[in-house]
Amino acid sequence: QIKDSATLTRDVLEQHFSDLKGTLKKLLDERLMSLLQEVDVIEQESIKPLDECQKLIEHGVSTADDLLREGESAVNGDVGQQNEKLCNFTKKALHIQLDSLPEVPSLVDVPCLSAQLDDCLLTILKNQIFRHGTVASRPPVQLEEFVEKPGGILVRWCKVDEDFTPQDYRLQYRKSPASPFEDAYVGSETEFMVLHMDPHVDYQFRVCARGDGRQEWSPWSVPQIGRTTLVPHEWTTGLEGYSLSSRRNIALRNDSQSCGVLYSKAPTYFCGQTLTFRQVLFGIETVGQPDRRDSLGVCVEQRNGDDSLQRDKAVCISTNGAVFVNGKEMTNQLPAVTSGSTVTFDMEVVQLGPSSNEGGNFKLRVTISSNNREVVFDWVLDQCCGSLYFGCSFSYPGWKVLVF
Repeated sequence: QIKDSATLTRDVLEQHFSDLKGTLKKLLDERLMSLLQEVDVIEQESIKPLDECQKLIEHGVSTADDLLREGESAVNGDVGQQNEKLCNFTKKALHIQLDSLPEVPSLVDVPCLSAQLDDCLLTILKNQIFRHGTVASRPPVQLEEFVEKPGGILVRWCKVDEDFTPQDYRLQYRKSPASPFEDAYVGSETEFMVLHMDPHVDYQFRVCARGDGRQEWSPWSVPQIGRTTLVPHEWTTGLEGYSLSSRRNIALRNDSQSCGVLYSKAPTYFCGQTLTFRQVLFGIETVGQPDRRDSLGVCVEQRNGDDSLQRDKAVCISTNGAVFVNGKEMTNQLPAVTSGSTVTFDMEVVQLGPSSNEGGNFKLRVTISSNNREVVFDWVLDQCCGSLYFGCSFSYPGWKVLVF
């Protein structure tokens, strides 16, 4: 691990600084080209009026020189033609304004180009470069635990650097070494349930953190493999009153008039696991009123024809917070199930034995939690159950349930 991580770190550093060199050279070349173009523009705009002034002066000198030669010819010519030439020379000289010159700008008004280059840029770059990048012997956070969930993995991580104060964590995973990592979670919690995991498939996870008040992320933790052997929880298809998501883990009570209990596809809940109903909420467009028969819960068997889980061989919580065990309401009550609520069921076997004439001898310790409150009770059954169904029943449209 040390040699592999050291080799990888060298490659990352070399590639990063190579990219920086290329980027800096490109930026410097672009800046040089911009300044040279600025020089060209100033030169062209400033020299143009001076060139025009020079042309006018040269034209005037040439005209005066021609007139001078014409005057000399008139003076030195034949006597017969002399008067005529002098007359023409005089007329021409009167029309030509030899004493007028174009306005020539003063020397202080003429641009004198120069380049101002401040050496402080090198000092700033030097200080920034010397502080750029760090090498860490170990990341400040590491993956701690993977907990198998039906169709998912609960990932936990912890801080291992006492001097590091985290502000946010970032969890990533990928399905194969050839595929890129993708974000699963960014936030302040130290655990996250990653859903939609295929059973018996290895996933690679890594986590990093961002220090308090900082923008950059810390080095990644050592990648670790997590997997789940538990098949995902799915609602059963075909019940007219409910619409399911593509993965069949979300059920939506539609506006169909038919009602009944929607069960799981199979008895996939086992004792020792946590069954979670999350994002139980009302619809946005059609807000249904809660009904006293509305329930979420666990049962021994599927039973068609029932309109609620408030029956025998089932434990459930109604949307008003009432808890039912084998169809009987308990005195203890939980908060009402509303928009955004999360309800969890935990069960463990506390007594297992042969049935007697007076009833069952299979007892489960059940814990139902909702909105930071919980009730604990014993559920007595007349038969041993290795696995259980889960279900829900809603009378009005708009309810939506995610199960995992």
